[in-house]
Amino acid sequence: MTQIDRTEPSAPRPNPPTATDAGPPASAELDTLTATRETLEDYTLRFAPRSYRKWSTGVVAVSALGGIAYLADFAIGANIGIAYGTTNALWGILVFTVVIFLTGFPLAYYAARYNVDLDLITRGSGFGYYGSVVTNVIFATFTFIFFALEGSIMAQGLDLGLGIPLPIGYAVSTIIIFPLVVYGMKVLSKLQVWTTPLWLLLMVAPFVYLVASHPDSVETFFAYQGEDGQGAPSLGSVMLAAGVCLSLIAQIAEQIDYLRFMPPKTPENSRRWWTAMVMAGPGWVFFGAVKQVVGLFLAVYLIANVTDGASVANEPVHQFLEIYQGFMPAWLAMTLAVVLVVISQVKINVTNAYSGSLAWTNSWTRITKHYPGRLVFLGVNLLIALVLMEANMFDFLNTILGFYANCGMAWIVVVASDIAINKYLLGLSPKQPEFRRGMLYDVNPVGFGSMLAAAGVSILAFFGGLGEAVRPYSPLVAIGLALVLPPVIAVATKGRYYLRRTDDGIDLPMLDEHGNPSGVTLPCHVCHHDFERPDMMRCATHDAFVCSLCLSTDTVADHVLPPQPPASSSSDAGRPAPVGG
Repeated sequence: MTQIDRTEPSAPRPNPPTATDAGPPASAELDTLTATRETLEDYTLRFAPRSYRKWSTGVVAVSALGGIAYLADFAIGANIGIAYGTTNALWGILVFTVVIFLTGFPLAYYAARYNVDLDLITRGSGFGYYGSVVTNVIFATFTFIFFALEGSIMAQGLDLGLGIPLPIGYAVSTIIIFPLVVYGMKVLSKLQVWTTPLWLLLMVAPFVYLVASHPDSVETFFAYQGEDGQGAPSLGSVMLAAGVCLSLIAQIAEQIDYLRFMPPKTPENSRRWWTAMVMAGPGWVFFGAVKQVVGLFLAVYLIANVTDGASVANEPVHQFLEIYQGFMPAWLAMTLAVVLVVISQVKINVTNAYSGSLAWTNSWTRITKHYPGRLVFLGVNLLIALVLMEANMFDFLNTILGFYANCGMAWIVVVASDIAINKYLLGLSPKQPEFRRGMLYDVNPVGFGSMLAAAGVSILAFFGGLGEAVRPYSPLVAIGLALVLPPVIAVATKGRYYLRRTDDGIDLPMLDEHGNPSGVTLPCHVCHHDFERPDMMRCATHDAFVCSLCLSTDTVADHVLPPQPPASSSSDAGRPAPVGG
């Protein structure tokens, strides 16, 4: 599969603004110009334009799926199986698969269709312009938790294979990621495409060998009752296992960071487009579920057949090393086990670091109106992950993931509910994603309130605050409230808090003849670059246009359009932004 070179954005416009076109103060304008220049590398914080999206559907899909090469699934599968037994773990994995696919589908479709990341989708799906900042923090937390988990696994491999002490291994696994993430999608797509075949071979071979050479291991696997022998089928245990797995629900946001670069959907590529969107979007969960089952299978094999196997059964590097040693020399088995761990860690942690830097940068820029540069927050994210690794988070993994799952589920399910129910069934939410400052209210109680309620009550249940009988069902509490509350609050508020305006002041269609975002470009009079129609609005104080990022960094709201008159906004509440002026 060949990487298609990107087309550079338009060069800066040669003519500076005139005296009558004066923009923000000099320092603010300099900050805006810096932000614009840096974000053109991968369109951080903004709509991904058609001129940049030159990758085929296949390249985008493989790049997105390359990000799920992580070995954490093997550790998660092993941990829940050891804690709850094979039967409960398998049912928990099934619950996880169904929930992730159903909630991820509408989010992935919106990202691929309208070329925006999950934060931009969240803004217009019930949270508001500033309300979605809290979900960015949730997502950033996801990225450094799983960066730390994968980094820990890599450090275990370096310790086992090269004798590198774990604290040093943690640092090595963190530092090597930084240079790989500097250039965003341009480098990440190449890395994911070229490393995937080797990764697949190294991961699949030992499992196939084990099943073929030790068929009795399958029976042992299904009979396994957990470390305490109390793993009889139990709905409570199933939900506890599912809760740990569901901590991965925010993975859809990382898939979307790639899917936003999908090419326009046309009659000619419709089948390929849908296939790539489904497989690389919600379809990631099928690959994740398979890895969790394999991780549990390998763990049970080690516990039953290897001396002291129980002590390392949940560590992927030991899982693969033991199996490799069954059909190859010890030196080669060690080499391949370390290679697998390093490739897997690099493939996922470049995505964790990249997506985390986007989330932190987006939140900071919106709140402070200042863009410090994505690399600053890349460093922040990596530093937090390193601290977690040094604190040996691997030893209390189930508790961390079970707690986080409640926050992640509350966010993702609320957004999915708003898209599926409020947009398509009730028509109270704008069907086309809206993310621009000035078009949205600061906070929308539909999504923001629903998420806080769902997360708060489910976390209370998780820690036993609603009684021990309810504790195992905290995932169901989060999912149920997050699914039901958005339509309830949307109906109660009549959808009036979605759009602050329905007219962005530009008399040009937002979509082309196939329903894709328009590729027509307009000049931004602040940063003097040309951007495509969905990223632009009319300026409030000049007879000109302004891009979404310049609106975000406008410290004095000089360019932000005022709210529409109450009569107009109330009659149009909940309607999508018009395609014409």
